[in-house]
Amino acid sequence: MNTRDVDPPREVLDACSVTSWRPVGGGSIAHSYRAQTADGPIFVKTLADPAPQFFEREAAGLRALAVPGGPDVPEVVYEHPRALVLRWIEPGGGGGPAQEEEFGRRLAALHARTAPHFGAVDGSSRGYLGSVPLDLTPRPTWASCYLEHRVYPLARQAHARGLLDASELERVERMSADPQACGPPEPPALVHGDLWPGNRVVDTAGRGWLIDPSAQYGHRELDLAVMRMFGGFSGRVFAAYEEVFPLTHGAAARVPVHQLAMLLVHVLLFGRGYLPKVTQALRPWA
Repeated sequence: MNTRDVDPPREVLDACSVTSWRPVGGGSIAHSYRAQTADGPIFVKTLADPAPQFFEREAAGLRALAVPGGPDVPEVVYEHPRALVLRWIEPGGGGGPAQEEEFGRRLAALHARTAPHFGAVDGSSRGYLGSVPLDLTPRPTWASCYLEHRVYPLARQAHARGLLDASELERVERMSADPQACGPPEPPALVHGDLWPGNRVVDTAGRGWLIDPSAQYGHRELDLAVMRMFGGFSGRVFAAYEEVFPLTHGAAARVPVHQLAMLLVHVLLFGRGYLPKVTQALRPWA
């Protein structure tokens, strides 16, 4: 590996007065480091050639998610076109039942934050799910924002790359035209947007912190569906959430719909191994 391509930019190290740094494990997209400063450790993530506003949109999302009563969010220390610096969160061994329930209640508080529209958390309509661009142009309905301008474009990309059959693309078209696909209308909710277990850090005190968001005003079932994709969240989280903010009838049946965008992103990034779950999610529109 050519480490000169992945080290944090020198201007970031200088601006944050970094005295030393070392690589740490993280996601599959950016290179991550624990860096030491006179004020304590910081987390630095960087890419040699990121997509436009990639780290800027992540920083904006983290700031938007830092709402009173919501889950903890690390402080943004410094932004750079090729890097993002956050306050370091020391990972722990996982929280107990009380901490899991507290996370569920705090997530409900986050989802209670609303806006007049679905889509962007600020004036920019650019977003990312992982490294895949999203159109977060504000729209009046969740079906328009999610089905028409996210799921369907992702499905078309997968079809164009030979990863999705024409019959499955037709099912996506039928689902996108189904006014019942996303369930009863709900007000826009502030959501993390990419809440798989790897994007929650549990610290040494058992508190859950949100990282790597695809923050937006969306449907709250989006977060809860993605949380169920790979495990990692106990039943106590969901039960505590429901006590504070009960879901509408039929939410369980809509889980595959709200997992579909994430599944299509995984098809685009990692290949056809995720297609069986895509096909299963589309079965009602066969």
